[in-house]
Amino acid sequence: MGIATRFAFGKELTELAATKDFVVCNADTKACALENFGKLYPEREFSIGIAEQNLMGTAAGFASCGNKVFASTFAVFTSMRACEQVRQFICYPKLNVTVVGTHVGLQVGGDGATHAAIEDVAIFRAMPNMTIVQPSDEVSARAVAKAAVDFEGPLYIRLHRNPADDIHDPASYEFKLGKADTIVDNGNDAVVFASGILLSKAMEAAKRLRAEGIGVKVIEIHTIKPLDEEAIIKAAKETGAVVTVEDHNIIGGLGSAVAEVLSEKIPTPMKRIGVQDRFASSGDAELLYAEHKMSVPDIVFAVKDVMSKKNSR
Repeated sequence: MGIATRFAFGKELTELAATKDFVVCNADTKACALENFGKLYPEREFSIGIAEQNLMGTAAGFASCGNKVFASTFAVFTSMRACEQVRQFICYPKLNVTVVGTHVGLQVGGDGATHAAIEDVAIFRAMPNMTIVQPSDEVSARAVAKAAVDFEGPLYIRLHRNPADDIHDPASYEFKLGKADTIVDNGNDAVVFASGILLSKAMEAAKRLRAEGIGVKVIEIHTIKPLDEEAIIKAAKETGAVVTVEDHNIIGGLGSAVAEVLSEKIPTPMKRIGVQDRFASSGDAELLYAEHKMSVPDIVFAVKDVMSKKNSR
């Protein structure tokens, strides 16, 4: 078990500051290990306080003067409380601001239902000029931090509250913005497109299915916008059965993005695993995943369900 993606990202960003020039704007939250950034670089860190709208406005102001800016706070606040500011001041003028949203999805059950960001991808996907990335473990989070420093334009990075399973090999992992990664390739019975913290559950589901003689591909979609349409279409053609897995509302998130591609390019039986258009609730994350039908057995069942639809066509 590795550390949370938010901590991995923040630590990597702090290390990169020794050789890269950027500004950090924080809210008054312990979001992603950037709280000590100002002690190391006092002229490059600005704490705006619990005022997320001002946070985004300040970040936009720095960016308009030619700075690369990282603005960090809980995702529920970046996407909703500061929605207008991100749209009007960052996306519309296409400024060089990376919005870092932490504590996403049902992972935040321990902090209370009101803090669970399950709509953030849907909101930011609808904003022109916005790119959306979600790492799945410590290794990929550090790689995303490196890529973000050199990225130009509005970028939203979605990070998790709790420790994540180790998935990627630090010696060989290479992050390519906009390109999906095949994580498991056990056959062509179905494909599971997964993003973020639930990628490890998709991998475990593929393992259990293989034991039953069912061969499944698991493809990581770390870049939710722009989507790797070529990889999605190719996998759909090869398998004829698609499941998406995400810690987000099924409306407007990864599932919706994949469905949009399939419906226009290659209609395919599909099942979306995620929050089923309801609010989150307080509690242990694993218990919430089971309650919302987002556990490993639920992914296994979904794969079998779409396979039966494929075979009945």
